[in-house]
Amino acid sequence: MRQLSFAIFLIVRYATVLSSNTSRFLSNLSNGVHDLGEKFTQQNLPACKPVLTPSWIVTTFLLMGVIFIPIGLVTLRTSHSVIEIVERYDTECIPEKFRGNKVPKHMKAPIYIYYQLDNYYQNHRRYVKSRNDQQLLHGLKSNDTSSCQPEDSSNGLPSVPCGLIAWSLFNDTFKFIRESSELVVNRKNIAWKSDRNHKFGKQVYPFNFQNGTFIGGGSLDPSVPLSDQEDLIVWMRTAALPSFRKMYGRIEEDLDADDVIAVHLMNNYNTYSFGGKKKLVLSTSSWLGGKNDFLGVAYVFVGLMVKQLICRGTDEPFPYAVAFEIIA
Repeated sequence: MRQLSFAIFLIVRYATVLSSNTSRFLSNLSNGVHDLGEKFTQQNLPACKPVLTPSWIVTTFLLMGVIFIPIGLVTLRTSHSVIEIVERYDTECIPEKFRGNKVPKHMKAPIYIYYQLDNYYQNHRRYVKSRNDQQLLHGLKSNDTSSCQPEDSSNGLPSVPCGLIAWSLFNDTFKFIRESSELVVNRKNIAWKSDRNHKFGKQVYPFNFQNGTFIGGGSLDPSVPLSDQEDLIVWMRTAALPSFRKMYGRIEEDLDADDVIAVHLMNNYNTYSFGGKKKLVLSTSSWLGGKNDFLGVAYVFVGLMVKQLICRGTDEPFPYAVAFEIIA
């Protein structure tokens, strides 16, 4: 009996001590959180405050100039290494079907083929909204095609794909001939893989497309699913600017300098009614992509501006500079 009483005493004593320690811990934690919150709201936390000194800003600007100018020059050189042939064909090819182009330099495969449209506003609000993404993915299972108006149906039946974007599909065609032999143009994998796999249905086929009174652009093969209609997929990714390029295909063999390429084209797409322009582009690529001097010019410009600021700072005292002071 005495041992049982002693055991009960120990249990009660341990529970009392544990309760006291827990209360003390929770109280300290609450006070700590309160103090931290008060320091945060009063902006008294430890901080790193910049203190401005001339030596730091001159050093920083000098490093920026040293880094930016070489990067800009390398970028410009890379951009200029891309060989590009651009030819407008909507005026000069009429009524002739054949036009010869001489390759200026050796063009290493793959050679990308683009068509370029100018003064074509794919970013117009009504044009951009005239589509149904659910229909592109699920076909006729998607019944609501009100967003596709005015090209949502034809002859009382829904159109797949519907909308102004699909209705105005680009439909000029190109063939390239070198020394009486036709160059093979690979038209596979010209669209984004994510678009092919996730935005256009593999079991969705064109239905009642371009059957209205007015024909806007190209037609589609009703036996090929939308996920394999890569011309359509490329066209449906609308451009943000009125001048844009879209990929047509790839030539997967080298072209030598002074090779004469005859282009057999069908000028089907109507851009004359709104003053548009059509161009054919052949281009190689680099590790930065296509030909574009903007990035290189921007780097060189920033580097030269920094250098100019440093030169001015040697004659006049700098009002600002950079250093750091640790505030506890």
